[in-house]
Amino acid sequence: MLFRILLSALLTCVYVQFSYADHREINLKTWEFSRDNVHWYTVKIPHDWAIRGPFDKKWDLQNVAITQNGETEKTEKSGRSGALPWIGEGIYRYHLRQTDLKSRHATLCFDGAMSEPTVYVNGQKAGYWAYGYNAFRLNITLFLHEGDNLIEVHLKNMEESSRWYPGGGLYRPVTLVITDKARIDTWGTYIRTVSADSLKAVVSIDMKTLEFLQGSRFVVDITNKYGYHVQKSCPVDLKGEGRIIFHVTRPKLWSPETPYLYKVRVKLIADKEGKPNVVYDEQLLNYGVRIIDITKEHGFRLNGVSRKIKGVCLHHDLGPLGAAVNKAALIRQIRILKDMGCDAIRTAHNMPSSLQMEICDSMGMMVMAESFDMWVYPKCKNGYARFFKEWSDRDIMNLILNHRNHPCIIMWSIGNEIPEQWSKEGVDISKHLQDLCHSLDPSRMVTQGMDRPDEALASGFAQIMDVPGFNYRVHKYDDNIRKLPQGFLLGTETASTVSSRNVYKFPVKVTDNAVYSDGQCSSYDTEYCSWSNLPDDDFSMQDHPWIIGQFVWTGFDYLGEPTPYDEYWPSRSSYFGICDLAGIPKDRYYLYRSVWNTNSHTIHLLPHWTWTDRIGKITPVFCYTDYPTAELFVNGKSQGRISKSRDGRLTKYRLCWNNVVYEPGELKVVVYDIHNNKAGEKRIYTAGIPHALKIDVDRDVIQADGNDLAFITVSMIDKSGNEVPTSQDELNVKVSGQGSFKCICNGDATNLQSFVEPKMKLFNGKLVIAVQSSMKKGKIKVNITDAANKKITKSVSIKTE
Repeated sequence: MLFRILLSALLTCVYVQFSYADHREINLKTWEFSRDNVHWYTVKIPHDWAIRGPFDKKWDLQNVAITQNGETEKTEKSGRSGALPWIGEGIYRYHLRQTDLKSRHATLCFDGAMSEPTVYVNGQKAGYWAYGYNAFRLNITLFLHEGDNLIEVHLKNMEESSRWYPGGGLYRPVTLVITDKARIDTWGTYIRTVSADSLKAVVSIDMKTLEFLQGSRFVVDITNKYGYHVQKSCPVDLKGEGRIIFHVTRPKLWSPETPYLYKVRVKLIADKEGKPNVVYDEQLLNYGVRIIDITKEHGFRLNGVSRKIKGVCLHHDLGPLGAAVNKAALIRQIRILKDMGCDAIRTAHNMPSSLQMEICDSMGMMVMAESFDMWVYPKCKNGYARFFKEWSDRDIMNLILNHRNHPCIIMWSIGNEIPEQWSKEGVDISKHLQDLCHSLDPSRMVTQGMDRPDEALASGFAQIMDVPGFNYRVHKYDDNIRKLPQGFLLGTETASTVSSRNVYKFPVKVTDNAVYSDGQCSSYDTEYCSWSNLPDDDFSMQDHPWIIGQFVWTGFDYLGEPTPYDEYWPSRSSYFGICDLAGIPKDRYYLYRSVWNTNSHTIHLLPHWTWTDRIGKITPVFCYTDYPTAELFVNGKSQGRISKSRDGRLTKYRLCWNNVVYEPGELKVVVYDIHNNKAGEKRIYTAGIPHALKIDVDRDVIQADGNDLAFITVSMIDKSGNEVPTSQDELNVKVSGQGSFKCICNGDATNLQSFVEPKMKLFNGKLVIAVQSSMKKGKIKVNITDAANKKITKSVSIKTE
């Protein structure tokens, strides 16, 4: 039997019929919104007030020196936080009609509000939270009355309070939970796997009530996907707490490859007014049985198996959707990353949304959940340093209590590139925060990303961490490890290679300071920043057994931080992404895939083969593949058969033909396996003039819930079906039926067209459109037309159900 639970000798198995109390969770989705308290608009939560734009460098024009980039003199930074109007105040109000409040308790739950939310209920201040990235809960029972109630949320974003685009508004869900006054503390439930292997697991469940009932008890059901369940109970002690231990034989262990989840239902039960077994409250959780350990001898182990972490860093914005969290967009991100072979995400540099963690649980993506980008010393004038001393303990507590039951989370991070890492003050703060994490969750280790290894090691800052994490400076890893008693280290932030999709610069050279007049970076993947390096450098370092993995900066481009174009306008989003802002993979995606994805093969050629100005010129060709050997042909003429080499920076993971002379026609690569057998081939062709549109939809059917999204990738093709990588045509979009246009993005960091207007230029032949379902079943029809050539048009239908 796949799922069998042996009862503890001290507890007996019980099966009881219950009568259920009224537990209601109300998603407060439709609000009124105003920026000036005069003009009001109806909006749906989650909502980002700034993503509509327009883009303008005036919104957060900063005159600063970015010390993290090694700058010592201040200069004008025009797109550092996205060049969108996120600064200022916003007000949300929700009209709630509530009845039957007698003996009831009301909790208002925010998963995040940007930023400094002050909450009023019926004109009375109900609470405040300082940090825009954190979840918080407010007891509003005493502020509510029978009938109509008004909930107001006042938000304030200060200038120079972020180093990237933070968004603005109620960008994560808001929920009202109505329960009996005797209720379960949902953040007081703590499920952890004490031990686990393929034969047996021990699972401990701690529970807590917020109002003690005489004679009450906790009853816990654990259920598998086949409907089998076991139930155990324990009394509620005088502290309002209880613990149950389950012994699971032959458990289905959670991992990125097998993200198996059990259902855990916790009930608070007592007799009430002569009725036995009344359920006062209940809580339903998904839980994955898994065990994690990190040691000098075995490195990082999941369920007893050593593995290297193949991770990426992600900021919280979802490109053209802005900061507003969306399930379909998060799922799309993880699908793209998993196909690349990625198995972990670092939530850089902020606390994650609950929705993102739930999706990582179900899809199998490990997570480093991060907390802060700064402590006492400010990186920007009005950043979190204003709140750290007063709020940091409360923020860490909310982070862990809210998220500790997610099996996807493998470690906590207490900071990123903290300036205090050289000092005794920094050592003391690190120890305090790490101890706080341990007290709330003894099952996970703690890390942080250090960018000054010499100072961090000299002060002892690195030595006290459970997991010493280093950002970049891979050339110092060998020296670092000799000074670390832990015997291992983690690349908490790696690469920072920069590129623009389908942009290629000549001559091809490895450089850390390239800038160009068009504000783009080369997709030959040979350009990086002064503090960083190439992916190849990190791949080579992963051969060391004492390195437990890496988190690449970044998985997707994000709004803000347009390095190396911090002083260039227009440029308002990053170039670091393995995928662009629209979610379209860049060439670098396939380099990582060729190393990380061990389940399917990769054969990818670059650059594109459509040039009007390179005939007769040297045009290097790279192939990203997991195969060791390949032969390249231009119009049938061999350019040589080559193999990967252990020597040379670009020859270990890439196949490079550096002296190819461009001529229009066919570019073909034939790959060979380790036995020198032909294993596959890839061809690309010189494209003709634009002739038609090709459409790829990520899903043909979406939910009719008013929130689900379908993502449509549009490519320009020629008469033969070849993609036209040079097309910059503007497209118009019309959406009808049971859905609406949501946003559009082409991945160009220099494009100032609005994401929310149904028109945009292709960027090097591609863009992505998102359409949103209505509440009705039916079909969404999307028509896309070339603005200059009306004959180039394409339609697609998406079903909603």
